[in-house]
Amino acid sequence: VQEVPMEDVYKYGIVNGVFIEDDVYKVKDLVEKPSINAAPSNIAILGRYIISPQIFEMLEKTKPGKNGEVQLTDALKLLLGKEAIYAYKFKGKRYDVGDKLGFLQATVEFALKRDDIKDQFKAYLKSIIKKID
Repeated sequence: VQEVPMEDVYKYGIVNGVFIEDDVYKVKDLVEKPSINAAPSNIAILGRYIISPQIFEMLEKTKPGKNGEVQLTDALKLLLGKEAIYAYKFKGKRYDVGDKLGFLQATVEFALKRDDIKDQFKAYLKSIIKKID
């Protein structure tokens, strides 16, 4: 999990949890893409999981939610009724590639790290910036 700006909570599954030790939360509740007013926190689920096999039973019981999709967050909420769930607070840079701007930012930053294309890509970006100004 990672903190996100409150105005972005509607983009993520959000955790309501209790901080129990360094970077670890005990999850009390999960809400899939809540409105700002309904969000229990600004702690966003990043989509990396270690889950018990019982999640498959919970997925079978989960009804489609937003956009007619079965949400893993909803299945995790059911699982929470049977076993404890913990969340680890991620440290580091994260790219939201589910967001158009985040996808472009990740692409540009990773392209600039590649030895085989970074010089040509920098030159390209500079030429684009000159056209903007």
